[in-house]
Amino acid sequence: MTESGKPILYSYFRSSCSWRVRIALALKGIDYETMPISLIKDGGQQFSKEFQAVNPMKQVPALKIDGITIGQSLAIIEYLEETRPTPRLLPQDPKKRASVRTISDLIAGGIQPLQNLSVLKQVGQENQLTWAQNAITSGFSALEQILQSTAGRYCVGDEVSMADLCLVPQVANAERFKVDLTPYPTISRINKTLLALEAFQVSHPCRQPDTPAELRA
Repeated sequence: MTESGKPILYSYFRSSCSWRVRIALALKGIDYETMPISLIKDGGQQFSKEFQAVNPMKQVPALKIDGITIGQSLAIIEYLEETRPTPRLLPQDPKKRASVRTISDLIAGGIQPLQNLSVLKQVGQENQLTWAQNAITSGFSALEQILQSTAGRYCVGDEVSMADLCLVPQVANAERFKVDLTPYPTISRINKTLLALEAFQVSHPCRQPDTPAELRA
């Protein structure tokens, strides 16, 4: 927490994991301060000794709040849900809650890690685009099938949930890696609907303190 009592979010503007948390903070109306951590500058500021003291995994996001530091996006969102439950991001109904967690884990564990920066560096620059596209299309094929049975206006029914917080940043990744979204009409429809909401707009990578001038909107 800062001297003002605000939580501190260690974030990188383009990090999809950071974006999930920014959406949650915006939806719940939590005022916070951003501490930008560039994954590019200085060989990656996440590898500095100073940041390693914040998050030993050397990854963003990390959130300092209520005297603790939390270092995984879904853990952060669930903590916010448990301590600041309005508006609800996990449905009361256990079956719907299971669907939200299934979709969230599919994206956060089964798609995004396979195409993040650290993995792409390992596969080599000439293979990065194909690798990322394959990871995303494989996951999106499963996700589209799941959403056809769970979706209403949003991923699970008609209320915004943690699953939606995971979906929008992952679609942005897909667009950045030039994935054809035509085979995924449910994903595309939900994404378009969510991007019209203020919380998703103010948390967008193009509107962050560390967004480069040429990418601002």
